[in-house]
Order: sequence, then C-alpha cells, then structure tokens
Amino acid sequence: MSIRVRMTVLAVTGLLVAGCTSGGSGTGTTTAPPSTTTPPSTADAKPSAAATTPALPASLTGQRPDWKRCAAPESGPRPGTEWRCATVKVPLDHAKPDGATIPVALIRKEARGKGGRIGSLLFNFGGPGASGVDILPQAAEEYAKLGERYDLVGFDPRGVVRSSGVVCRDDAEQAAAEASVDLTPDTAAEETAYLADAAGFGAGCARRAGTVLPYTTTTATARDLDLIRQVLGDEKLHYFGISYGTQLGGVYAHLFPKNVGRFVLDAVVDPTADTTGHARHQTIGFQRALVNYLKSTGQDPKTGTERIARLLRKLDREPLTVGERRLTEGLALTGIAVTLYGQANWSILTQALEEAEKGSGRTMLQLADWYNDRDDKGHYSTQSHSQRAISCADSSERPTAAQAKALIPEFRRLSPVFGAFLAWDTAGWCANWPVKGERATPEASAPGAAPILVVGTTGDPATPYEGAEKMAEELGTGVGVLVTNEGEGHGAYGTSSCVTATVDAYLLDGKVPAYGKTCSSGAVRSGA
Repeated sequence: MSIRVRMTVLAVTGLLVAGCTSGGSGTGTTTAPPSTTTPPSTADAKPSAAATTPALPASLTGQRPDWKRCAAPESGPRPGTEWRCATVKVPLDHAKPDGATIPVALIRKEARGKGGRIGSLLFNFGGPGASGVDILPQAAEEYAKLGERYDLVGFDPRGVVRSSGVVCRDDAEQAAAEASVDLTPDTAAEETAYLADAAGFGAGCARRAGTVLPYTTTTATARDLDLIRQVLGDEKLHYFGISYGTQLGGVYAHLFPKNVGRFVLDAVVDPTADTTGHARHQTIGFQRALVNYLKSTGQDPKTGTERIARLLRKLDREPLTVGERRLTEGLALTGIAVTLYGQANWSILTQALEEAEKGSGRTMLQLADWYNDRDDKGHYSTQSHSQRAISCADSSERPTAAQAKALIPEFRRLSPVFGAFLAWDTAGWCANWPVKGERATPEASAPGAAPILVVGTTGDPATPYEGAEKMAEELGTGVGVLVTNEGEGHGAYGTSSCVTATVDAYLLDGKVPAYGKTCSSGAVRSGA
C-alpha cells in the first residue's frame, strides 16, 4: 500500500454513506479581476527535448483508429452506446520508432454540438496507473458541458490494463502481503520482511512484465500522447490532467511546447520534488487535512491527532479481527488517508474511528479495501502494480533503509499519524527495483507553450497546494497560470463552482484568467 498520488475520482461517499457536500465555491464569474500577483521568472528555463528522439514513421502517424462498441470492463457496467473504443500502436521504445510496438487503448465519446466542435480533449485521471478507458465513462457527467464541443477521450497509458498492463502479483500474494507486512517496522525482523516484500514485488513485475517494464516512463507516455494527437487528427493537444496526470501534462508540455493546446492541470504534483520531497510534502499535506477534519468536529487538533496515533499504536500491537481478516495498523492508515481526499468523506471517518476504538474494524477495513482496489470477493485490480512500475521507471532515486529511518524523527514531528509510514515508504517503494529510473525529478519547463491552467487546492492532502505554485513556476512566465482554490480535497473541478466555471471558460472560450486568481467559499479575488 502507498498513499502516493492517486486519482481524484473518489467514490467513498457513494459506496459507504448517503449524500455529500460540495467543496469551496466562488461566484462563478469567468472574468478575473486584475492580478496583483506577479508570475514567476523563467530565466533558467530549459529548451524542449523533443528533438532528441527520432521522428515516427508514417505507418504509426498515419493510423486510423477502428472505433467499435466497447466491451464491459472487469468490474462495472459496459459503457453506453455513445462510447466507442479503439487501439493505437505506439513504439515500445521511442528511441527505436521502427521497432516493436505495443497497443494503447482509447475510448471516445464524440462531441454532441458538431457545429462548435473544438477537437479532442484527452484525460488522465492520475495514479499513475488509473485506467482512463474505465474511468471516463463513469465520470463523464461531470464533463458534460465540455462534451458539447469536445470529443471526450480517455486512454490506458502504457503499462496500464489494456495497454500492456503490468501485473506483478496474484490476489493471494497481494492479500498475504497486506495482512502480514508491517508498513512501519519497529524491529529488525519487521524491517527485513518489509524490504524483502518490496524487492519481491519488483521481482514479480520483472517475471510477469519484463518486456514493457523498462519503457513505462512518463516521458514515453507523453510521446504516446503526441502520437495519439496526430492519429486523432488534432493540430494541438487539448488535455485535462488530474493528480499524476499533471505530471504527465508538464512532461508533455516540456517535450512538445508548440503542440500544447488548451491544457488544465488540477491537483498538481510538484515537479521539483524528489522521492524524499514528495514524502515530506504528503506528510505535511495529510496532516494538514487531518487537522482541518479535527477542527470541523470541534476537537483540539493536537489532542485528536494523539488519539488517532494511539489507536494506530494499539492496532500495531493487536490488530482487530474482521471476519477471517484483520484490520492492521497499515490498513487503518489507508482507511484514514482515503477519507481525507475529500471533505464529503469526513463523516465516514468519524464513524470508522469511533467503531475502531470500540473494537470493530469493519468500516475502516471497507475504506482500506476501496483504496486498495479490493472487491468483496478478494480480487484486486492491478492499478497499484502499474502505479509502482511507472513511478520506479520515472525516479532514479533508491533511498536505503538507513536513509528512511533517518527521516522518521522529522516526519513524526510533522505528522504523528502519517510520518513514520511515509518515511519508510521512501525506501520500500522502489527497493531493489529491476529497472533503473530515468531521473530524480521530471522536466516541466515549456518556453513558447500556450497558457496552461494550474489549479491548486489549499487543503489537498495528496498533492499539496505548494506543488501547484512550483508547477506554474517551472512551466514558465506566460505559460503556467496559477488558479488557487481555497478549500479541501484532492482536485477542484466539479467541487468548486468557481474553479469549474473558470476552467470551462478557458477550455470552451479560450478565456485565460489572471495569474493568481483565487476561488473561495464566498468570493473570487486576485492574488495567491
């Protein structure tokens, strides 16, 4: 388990409780007042790296997708008749464009208003490892207005489900690790088991997906995106990236700045943060969200945090029995974390905590199962496999156990609840990974690109607000346009009426807001 960057399409409330509340919203105006915030300088911006890879052959750029009725996914209903699916071939290795190819799966719903059609709008919902083919039809109602003038297009990135999806373990192996591996090891034996499990996961990926594993980088997927753009017949790429999808969008803009159309990045990954930096950001972000939750219930944040930390310590010693399973400390951490992705889920967190303190771990385990993509029959999706494969192909860093342990005192000060877990995660995530990572941090500078909306939410736990500021700065002056959402949750579009109106005005009418526009619960104002 890892509370790394996950998709923003969260359905915890729909699964477990009735009703929901919306996040912070503004007046909905689409014309921003003059900004008092100065966009960052890009004196040190790096040029695009697109020219470092050979041109693609006509056999790939000239493809014409064969759109057919979509099959039903492994779980969930078959998409309606308005959806069509196809497959596009992309190079396994973009450095060898005439070599082997792999499939990339697409799903599309054509624009309803043909007269005003703008083009295709491609979505990436995060993870990494989220299936756009599965998610987009389920989330399409949220983007119905955009679907009037755009073909809505989702895809499974390379290494994900239908696009040579990475598989590393079977269900039994996954369940055994989940039940037995301590995610905050306290003894030498627990440390050994923790690192051995991490290494075993990577070895399983190499055995089952060795051909594609070295080529699952975000850079390769960004190049796939540009090929998809050409195959769909679009001069520019119009793109909506959420969570990890913002990292993919930043990398694409760096590689192909002249091909950037209307781009929206929501719930933004900090492109300047390395492995330890991301862990530190999330430690701060999840604790910040936890404090906001505790305040909303009238609890003193320090006392409430200690109460939860005490429950976790108890579960570390004595997991709760739930039928034939156990609620461990790690699973409880997972359950707590998922509820912090959106304020609408806070009431279920209260219920889960109260039940666990009384000796029942059922609700908390349900939450953990939802986050871990485990169904009621014990079957797991492979999103976590793809997530890890992509992350470890991207990052060249491989922190050691000693380095992780050195972080624990600092991280525990930042969050007594999440600190130790996120410190250990730096070492466990890519331990003994069979593939070398690409670089410590991605490149996102995009001089010459069209304006890109960068939306950050102040209470976002998984991709803290500061990441949006960094992304806007990295993209460059006149490119990164920061929009601040004062509210809670991972992602703002669809929860903040102000952000939704601002994004719609940009995507549909080309209205670029002033840098630093801020959406809050009662107003829209300039400045960050």
